[in-house]
Amino acid sequence: MLLVLSENWTLTGGRADLPMAVRWAREAEDAGFDAVMVSEHVVLGPDAAAAGIMGNPRAYALPGNQDPYTPWPHSLLLLAAIASVTTHLRLAAAAVLAPLRHPLLLARELGTLDLLAEGRLIVQPTVSWSRDEYEALGVPFGRRGRLLDEHLEVWAKAWGPSPISHESDNYPFRDVYFEPKAYRPEGPRLWFGGQQLHGPVLRRLVAHGHGFHPLGRPTAEDLHALKEAMTAADRDAAELEMIGGTDPVFPDDRSPADLGAALASVPEQLEQGFTTFCIKPNQFIDDPRGVGPFCREVIRRVESPGAY
Repeated sequence: MLLVLSENWTLTGGRADLPMAVRWAREAEDAGFDAVMVSEHVVLGPDAAAAGIMGNPRAYALPGNQDPYTPWPHSLLLLAAIASVTTHLRLAAAAVLAPLRHPLLLARELGTLDLLAEGRLIVQPTVSWSRDEYEALGVPFGRRGRLLDEHLEVWAKAWGPSPISHESDNYPFRDVYFEPKAYRPEGPRLWFGGQQLHGPVLRRLVAHGHGFHPLGRPTAEDLHALKEAMTAADRDAAELEMIGGTDPVFPDDRSPADLGAALASVPEQLEQGFTTFCIKPNQFIDDPRGVGPFCREVIRRVESPGAY
């Protein structure tokens, strides 16, 4: 089980209470959770709410449905704090908006965090959806896919022997020494996902990925295409960690969802090959002091057949 720590501000009165988020991570580890996840934005603009703000603030923030005032603290700094108070909990840096940084700078941040966490870091790099965010940071929105691809190329070089060089119009450099490396010789574990398993996502997943984390439930056709693409690349699809989720249904815009009903899809996902399941605590509870008991209850239910 993976505890989603982003977007839980209904538990803290809308404030970004980061010490409390660190305590929740420690409580999740103590309860038997395997991982925590933190996503990111650097800034939000008007397009954050272009599709209308979500009705229930407990729901996941999707492209164009969130309040621009939503807190988005620095995900890697928060995960570094969590690394310092945990021992085996994996740290998933989800939705890392790679094109908004230089790849050497981001590789430095990721590698340092991975060393602090002794190899527990997972990175899910993405291009994201907010044109306003790219414009605010002076990065061409239309080139974000190519920029991400170059990040992946530079990171692979950075984890290898120094000196390293890279020829491109975007990030050219020559004979630089990148030390220290990440914890593993091949760098942190990489997850890829999105709303659709389209060409670039599939290509990056097959070439670089250790896990598949779709937004929503992938179709049987998606899973078949993934298996075929992995086979064509001489990779076994069974190598990929498959990340699923829970299905909260809110009775109205003011109330949390029922935990048992949300966990009911887990057995079916297990049959499809999914082994890791994301759950966001504020979708089910309103008391910030209840995250530890909530985590223990989740573990009790998933470990007890028929207890959902």
